[in-house]
Amino acid sequence: MEEAGGSQGHVGRLMSEADVFIRMPDGTRLAATLYLPESGGPWPALLEAYPYRKDDLSTGAAEYRRLRDEGSYAVCRIDVRGTGSSEGVATAEYPPQEQDDLCEVIDWLSRQEWCTGSVGMFGTSYSGFNTIQVAMRRPPALKAIIPIYATDDRYTDDVHFGGGVRKAMEFGYPLSMVSMNALPPVPSLAGEDWRRLWLKRIEELVPWFGSIEEQNDGPFWRQGSLRPHYDSITVPTMIVAGWADVYRNALLRMFEHLRVPKRLLMGPWCHMSPNDSIPGPRIDLVPEMIRWWDRWLRGLENGVDTEPPIAFFIRRSTPPEPDLREVRGGWRFEPEWPLARGRKLELPLRAASPGGPLEQTLAARGDVGTTAHIRGSYDPPYGLSIDQRPDEIHSLLYQWSVSEELEILGIPVLLATLRLSDPVAFLSAKLCDVLEDGTSVLVSRGILNLTHRDSHTTPEPVVPGRVFEVSLELDATSWVFEVGHTIRLAIAGSDWPNAWPPPEASELTVVLEGSRLFLPTVRGDHPIKERPRFLPVKEARGALSAGNQERVEPVWRIEHDIYARETRVVTHQLSRSSLAGRWSSWRTEDVRVGVKPLAPGDAWVESDVETEIAWPEVTARTNARLKLTSDPTTYYFDLVLDVFENDNLISTRHWETVTPRKLQ
Repeated sequence: MEEAGGSQGHVGRLMSEADVFIRMPDGTRLAATLYLPESGGPWPALLEAYPYRKDDLSTGAAEYRRLRDEGSYAVCRIDVRGTGSSEGVATAEYPPQEQDDLCEVIDWLSRQEWCTGSVGMFGTSYSGFNTIQVAMRRPPALKAIIPIYATDDRYTDDVHFGGGVRKAMEFGYPLSMVSMNALPPVPSLAGEDWRRLWLKRIEELVPWFGSIEEQNDGPFWRQGSLRPHYDSITVPTMIVAGWADVYRNALLRMFEHLRVPKRLLMGPWCHMSPNDSIPGPRIDLVPEMIRWWDRWLRGLENGVDTEPPIAFFIRRSTPPEPDLREVRGGWRFEPEWPLARGRKLELPLRAASPGGPLEQTLAARGDVGTTAHIRGSYDPPYGLSIDQRPDEIHSLLYQWSVSEELEILGIPVLLATLRLSDPVAFLSAKLCDVLEDGTSVLVSRGILNLTHRDSHTTPEPVVPGRVFEVSLELDATSWVFEVGHTIRLAIAGSDWPNAWPPPEASELTVVLEGSRLFLPTVRGDHPIKERPRFLPVKEARGALSAGNQERVEPVWRIEHDIYARETRVVTHQLSRSSLAGRWSSWRTEDVRVGVKPLAPGDAWVESDVETEIAWPEVTARTNARLKLTSDPTTYYFDLVLDVFENDNLISTRHWETVTPRKLQ
């Protein structure tokens, strides 16, 4: 494996694909794979940086080869510090050191003899985050970026918290990073010292569970968050987002506030590549990326900056399925965001309950939310929302009939007048489309820890019995309600297992007078008649998947244990992949969450992630097991990691904490 020093101007003999180490100023070596065109250089360079092991568990080389072969770009895929075959310690998600490293990598790329000096950065999810974070540093050679499914705010819009409420179902992700980060560097790349480096990595491993202690917004979450300092990004930015993804609010905000050449593609997609997302329609994203790079890294006048800056997929009423292949609707250009022709439609809750009581009270149940599952969907088992009626039984319902077609595009807002019986309680709202057969389709949702009603930094308890007003933003959405359908608002005191349940089964009273739902409607003629045209997908190409990866028997199960008075949600996934003659791997993830509906403070999550990779030199396996439980006042955290070499246990690590619930 070639080693590239900080001042070296080339990497040995140019090859179309080469594994290299790039040395950082402190001596740490980062593992990278270069995909270089075979002729016609120099070329602009593209950088993507993940913690997901580029050489085995998430090779995904097809996209890099297409950018190289179809776009004539030099592409660099890198393992961030402490992951994969890179040296060092992965101390946390998005640490400052990672951004320092990537600025150094960009500088190194720009100085290679095969590079024009212009660098673009892109990536999905984690690498979309660090694309934004590195752009905030303004490295001189970085000329344009494409963040895909990423966030501008790590507290309000990430897998850990939402609305000031801890997520419950997402603990599989940080646990999977414990399992992955305890694996060795690839022996054939790391050299004879690979085993010493592996044992050192296990000894220094740091679990990514800072959210246990950091329950409120503050410096921990501001690190790596763009919001509100949007002016720190000065390069052209193309954003890719999905209506079924967890980061849709963040990316709409980001597009609105950036003051640079910008473009937004907002599809129907979940947290999967637009090439293979559930739901579709799917598009081939690579040609769109190449157009953006050609304009801003090569200066080609190809029209991408003169066409309308936004392409929205406008969704229409579609019956729900957890693995829905396509949602009805079509693509449309828009000239700006927010829309100049956008209007707020006010729907008073009192009008939805004429002649009824002026107040309605609901006792919060801890298990409302199972049919909506998690806030942003992924590939199975983390599927799309299903029929909402089982949850609506335990919710307050308000509905309005649709007599003429109604399009909404943007962020619905619930302005609610409330009274609570306890100082800590949550407000959940779901906007649904009730089809003519009675099926209730989730359109948008929101949750708010009511102690965070004024601040995520300094929450304050609610005064029981006192009436107060609160504004709750639901997730950004696109939807066309069709004639004969019904708009339904469901209000509850929990949204589990997406969010950790509240400490008590408190009573939530909605004062109807003054409570209202505002829908972001679209009125008037569309100013742009031309429609976006994207190339169809020739074949499914997962952004993170090896070409021969196989996903086996996903499970999503909802259980009601009658005698235990407990509701549980269970997920299971198994994946296998291999590269003939070099390695094979398998990985399982089991997540189980439980809550007592009438005593929601008693909740728990158990997660078990096991990963094995076999190389000619060694078979390495890790098993990480987490149990997080709560009572109304406290979280109890217990994490065990076992590491095996050729089926022999070589290390066990154990982390245990007891943490007060801070108005959670």
